[in-house]
Amino acid sequence: MDAIFWIATNIFGQAAILLGFIVLLGLLLQKKNASQVISGTFKAVIGFLIISAGSGVITDALTIFEPLWKEVFNLSAEPLGDFMGQEGFNAKYGSAVALAMTLGFVINVLLARFTKLKFIYLTGHMMFWTATIFAGVTIQAAGDVSFGKLVIFLAVIMGIYWTIQPALTQPFMRKITGNDNVALGHTSASVALLSAFAGKWLGNKENDSEKIKLPKGLDFLRDSNVITALTMGLLFLVGAIIISFKDTPGAEELVAAAGDQNFIVYAIIQSFTFAAGIAVVLLGVRMFIGEMVPAFKGIATKIVPGAKPALDGPIVFPYAPNAVILGFLGSFVGALIWLVVLGNTVGYVFVPTMIVLFFHSATAGVFGNATGGVRGALMGGFITATVVAWGQFVMVKMLLPDTVPDTAMWAADSDMFILGPIIRFLAQLFF
Repeated sequence: MDAIFWIATNIFGQAAILLGFIVLLGLLLQKKNASQVISGTFKAVIGFLIISAGSGVITDALTIFEPLWKEVFNLSAEPLGDFMGQEGFNAKYGSAVALAMTLGFVINVLLARFTKLKFIYLTGHMMFWTATIFAGVTIQAAGDVSFGKLVIFLAVIMGIYWTIQPALTQPFMRKITGNDNVALGHTSASVALLSAFAGKWLGNKENDSEKIKLPKGLDFLRDSNVITALTMGLLFLVGAIIISFKDTPGAEELVAAAGDQNFIVYAIIQSFTFAAGIAVVLLGVRMFIGEMVPAFKGIATKIVPGAKPALDGPIVFPYAPNAVILGFLGSFVGALIWLVVLGNTVGYVFVPTMIVLFFHSATAGVFGNATGGVRGALMGGFITATVVAWGQFVMVKMLLPDTVPDTAMWAADSDMFILGPIIRFLAQLFF
């Protein structure tokens, strides 16, 4: 058991190591020479870590963006009452989650090998968080279940989910990428699908976000880095100006975080930092995919013939960078709307986790654009905000209030919100 837990923690729990191992295996199966094996493996790991580094930069900027807008709307954290919490939950159920994640991956590989669903889920960090949230829902629904039953239940669910989810989104992935080389393996799949359907029914495919014709004097807006900085700059600027005129303790704390620097200037710098993070993520994606896809052919042809790697959401960002921003804008507007609606209807203070909203709405925006152009991308963002806002309310208040509601407020994602009630129902049947 110790060996299995070590593998789950240090290989399956470390996305860069897991993916580096996959690339290494693929290159060895193709009988590449030592130079190619070392170069391909190292570049894949470095590329993935560049993505992580860029994501960290984005996260740092968003940790300022989120409280800024919460203060604008006079919102505070929602009291959760008594609950186990992530630390206590890990202490009691962490080994079951790790083992279930490992066995779930094995089930995914076996299903890919012996069925027509040739997809292997490789987004390691999402594997862990999804298993954790689903474990929390299961314990909440069924009580203190036995270790063995919990592992089996979660492993089967995760293995099936990791196999079917990429298959459902693949028709649209082919449309986005123009090939069938990679699949989406991310918990934004539900909003991506909803966005693609909404774009198809209500959008205008001919008005592709990447073909927007701008006046000659606005050619600079065709650069995705510039668009990102400009969009986030406006949002940070508006929020910072409002905060500057408030004299609440929260506003004073935000201003104090800028130190000797003017708060408005400080906020604008954060917008450029965010844009830099996006640029770093895109660089890492290109580097990582450049090594991952060729190497994966070794596994596809040797172990799981015809298999495709299911990868993190940012793999679609380079194909429609304008749609990425449109998706986020749609989700930002939606989040502001649902902040007010939830607070005034069900009395829940929605925590608009911008990290989740950005990565999910950006992916949804690309899918929406593929079928419905600009309108589809914007709708994709709004759909994402709707699922995340109401999903968070249901998850925190009804599905796991006594286990890990704190984690659900920042680590739970679109698919988890959509599938949560189903997991609860299945847990009540199984246990």
